[in-house]
This record gives sequence, C-alpha cells and structure tokens, in this order.
Amino acid sequence: MKKTVLILAALFTALSLAGCKKNNSKTTSEAASVKIGIAKITQHVALDEVEKGVMDAINEAGIKADYDLQNANGDVNTANQIAVQYKAEKVDLAVGIATPVAIALANTLDDIPVVFGTVTDPIKAGLVTTVDHGDKNVTGMSDELPSIEHVKLFAKIANLKTLGYIYTSNEDNSLSSLNLIQEGCKQAGIELVTQSISTSSEVKQAAESIVGRVDGIYLTTDNTVFSALPSLVNVFRKAKKPVFSGDVTGAKEGGCFMASGFNYYKAGLATGEIVVQILQGKKPAEIPVRFMTKPEDSDLLFDLDAAENCGISIPQELLDKASFIIKDGKLQEK
Repeated sequence: MKKTVLILAALFTALSLAGCKKNNSKTTSEAASVKIGIAKITQHVALDEVEKGVMDAINEAGIKADYDLQNANGDVNTANQIAVQYKAEKVDLAVGIATPVAIALANTLDDIPVVFGTVTDPIKAGLVTTVDHGDKNVTGMSDELPSIEHVKLFAKIANLKTLGYIYTSNEDNSLSSLNLIQEGCKQAGIELVTQSISTSSEVKQAAESIVGRVDGIYLTTDNTVFSALPSLVNVFRKAKKPVFSGDVTGAKEGGCFMASGFNYYKAGLATGEIVVQILQGKKPAEIPVRFMTKPEDSDLLFDLDAAENCGISIPQELLDKASFIIKDGKLQEK
C-alpha cells in the first residue's frame, strides 16, 4: 500500500510539472508572436529616439513583438553581419535605421519585408526606384532636410561669408546633402568649405582643421558626425563661431546656436506606422516613402547662450516660432 501511494504521488508531481511547462510555453508564445529586427548604424540620441518611436508605434497598435535590437557601431561590415543574422533568425520584418544599415538589410533579406528609417535619399541609395511607392519588399521614411533654405537662413542671421560642412565620405545621405548645401551656398552668395571624414574619431580633428577657415558650420543628419557632436561643438564654441544643426534632438544638449529639423521620435513613430501597415497585411511595394514635411513634424531651437558667445542677435520673430530655447544652460520647451 505504501509503495502504491508513493508511485501515485510521484505520478501526480510529474503531471503537475508537465502542466506548468505547458502553461509557460503558451505564455511565451503569446508574448512574442512577431519577431522584428531593428538595427541602427550607430548609437546617439537621435537614432535612439527613432528606435524608441518605432517600438512605441508597434506596441500602441496592439501588436505583440519580440525585438532584436542591434547597433553596427558605425561599421558597414557589422551592418552586413547583422543582416545575415536576421536572415538566419528568420525575423518577420527588419527595420534599418540610417542608410548603410538599410542597404545591408535590403541586399540580404530579399524575402523579408525591410523598412528603412532616416534615409536621406532612398533612390540614390538604391533602396527604391521612386518615392511614390516601395520597391519589392522595401519601403520606409526619408529624413531629407530643407538644407538649401537652412543655409540661406543661417547666412542671413549670422552674416556668413564662408560656411563649413563636415561629412562622412562613405555615407550616401551625407553626399546627397552636400549637393543641396552647395546649391544653398550658391543662392546665398557665400563660399563653402568642406572636410570629409570616415569615422567618428576624426570629427574633432576635422573641426579643428576647418574652424579657422569658416564663419560658421552647418550640420546635416550625418550619423558619424553626430555620434561625436560634443567634440565639434566644443571646438566651435572656443572659436566663438556658430553651429547650425539639422538635428534638434542632439542640439538639446546645448552648444548649437540654432537647430531646425524634424522630431526624431516622431520620425520613429512614422517609421513604426509603416511597419504596422505591413504586419497588418499591406505589401511594402504598395506603401509610398514617407517624408517628414508636416509643420507638426518639425522643431526649432535657439541656444541663447551660444548666440551670445558668437555675438549673434536672433530676430524676435524667429524666437517666437521656436519650440525650444536654451538660456543660462537650461532647456525650455515653449
């Protein structure tokens, strides 16, 4: 009798454990029904905001997802390795934040939907053939800035005769922006001085090389430059020369006398909305490339401390339009 009781007890325990394992498996499956890879070319505050916006848009749509977040650390070879990894993992969809990563994903994941985010010129990058719709399994969001108008405004406010531009020579988005900046300088009647770099470690040296030859510097959405933004800002602050940034997110840390551009978190939300459309059944080839052109998509920032350091007076009409003001080292949202 005692032996029978022990056998029944052991059997009951085994069945209970099996039931627990079954329930745990079910919970895990329900919590991660879709696998999404999100890769960015490097880590800095703007791209971090894009990443966050993408995930928030997906989560707010009620889609349960398991995210594989990757950072290429500014290296194209690493971006290619991440793409191969996503293919091996058979992710349901991949998001590429910035041009090099987006290209790597698009070239590798030919049978998996790819959504690019913050790609300045997706046509030149070979991601799509038109912005009217996606191409095969690829579509996304462009971060093209109104650089011509930025340069003209900067030249007028800061009374520039020469403008500096530091760009990454192997980033397609930076090369596309260079063409716009050249046209902006031509229309503004000012001289353009350029300096190319390959890695973020070269940013400070490039800033030191160019600062004595220009009246100010304009920065587009160059990820390599922005990953080392504080070192550049420090060089120009010491020289009492203004920095105009096309990235408001990074400029919130202070030092850029002016910044105008779209909100990177909102750009992430826009990219995430495209992801949601695809996960809900729409084909990438049916979705147009999204541009951040709505007034509510953009922000305007002035750093009054930096302006004073450079001896620049900002017109009140522009200050009235600002989304953010930095004064006495404190960021104020209007």
